[in-house]
Amino acid sequence: MKSYKYVARNSTGIQKRGLVQAASSDDVLRHLRERGCTPISVDEISTGSSKRQRTSSSKRIKSAELSAFCWQMTNMFEGGIPITTALEMIAEDTDNLYLREVLEHISDKVKKGESFSTGIADYPNVFNKLSYALVMAGETGGNMADAMKRLAGYFDRRDKLSKKLKGATAYPVFVLSFIILIVIFIMAFIVPRFKTIFDQLGGQLPLFTRGFMGFYDILSGNILYIIGCIIVLITSGVLISKTKKGHYYFSKAALRIPLLGKVFSEAFISSFSRTMSTLLSAGVSVVEVFDVLSGMTGNDIIKSAIVQARENIVEGSRISLSMAETGFFPNMVTKMIKVGEESGSLPIILERTSEHYERKVDAAITTLTSLLEPIMIISVGAVVAVVVIALYLPIFTMSDMQSGG
Repeated sequence: MKSYKYVARNSTGIQKRGLVQAASSDDVLRHLRERGCTPISVDEISTGSSKRQRTSSSKRIKSAELSAFCWQMTNMFEGGIPITTALEMIAEDTDNLYLREVLEHISDKVKKGESFSTGIADYPNVFNKLSYALVMAGETGGNMADAMKRLAGYFDRRDKLSKKLKGATAYPVFVLSFIILIVIFIMAFIVPRFKTIFDQLGGQLPLFTRGFMGFYDILSGNILYIIGCIIVLITSGVLISKTKKGHYYFSKAALRIPLLGKVFSEAFISSFSRTMSTLLSAGVSVVEVFDVLSGMTGNDIIKSAIVQARENIVEGSRISLSMAETGFFPNMVTKMIKVGEESGSLPIILERTSEHYERKVDAAITTLTSLLEPIMIISVGAVVAVVVIALYLPIFTMSDMQSGG
């Protein structure tokens, strides 16, 4: 299959652009005419260009874009607009070429008599199991507007949570990068000049300066070896993380990172509770809910706990007890779920649990940021102080000796 970009005019005279996979340009022309469009131009995208397009567009449909799509679909369904018309209208408006291709593909499937859920199932990298389950429930219950509204809310919250977590790590990463750049600049340009001056002056340097210069000699004399070791370590870590056992240990380690591990766990529990509430409210069975939840995370420890809970539920155990037996979920969560089971208000209880943990994540991120900021400032100051003391101590010593003389 080759990649083609096209420009065509639809039945209402509106010009549209898109990206499509086809065996030949004739297939693209036939595809456009079948959809009631008049082709204006069809151009094959070169392999390199196609790869760049996929990198920049196909793999980067943001949660915010999916949320906007779902809200638009909600409005279309509530307005009584046919699903194929709704998909085509949204596809024409989107700037993301891959999302446009996805929506056009789904529209074509629906035109051929297949369901909307079948269409989105062709794109698991765009629409996850939750999306499929909610759409299926909407189709079964005849309330697609409600299903899309729930899905829009899910993508919206996912986008906000992602931004919060990125915001919590952005500042420390920036400061750490700044420290590394400072060290590289000092070691590459400042220290060599002082070393030349010290060699010319002769005499014995202070102990602190000798230690610093010794560290510099080791670093500069073995820089290629050090860089090679770092590359080997990073490559080994990536390769090990791709093995089953390695991925398990990395998952375990991620949850044990001081402060961050707790934030990740609580963020997942918030997302877990809200997703479970959404699916149960939509009429999805408990077993199906846990099938969806197991696909929400790439962490083996969390996934194992969800799978274990699902197996217990299949065997007839209550949800709260099944989750408690995994050892992963906090007591408060399992107790709240037990209350929800007994009172018949599980979706509402889960929604409140999600809100509680969302507040905890917000508080943890604020605390983490407030702790990291002074640590990073002190680190920058310490690096600069060590360099200044090491390089200027001999000058001060010589000045004192001359004054004493």
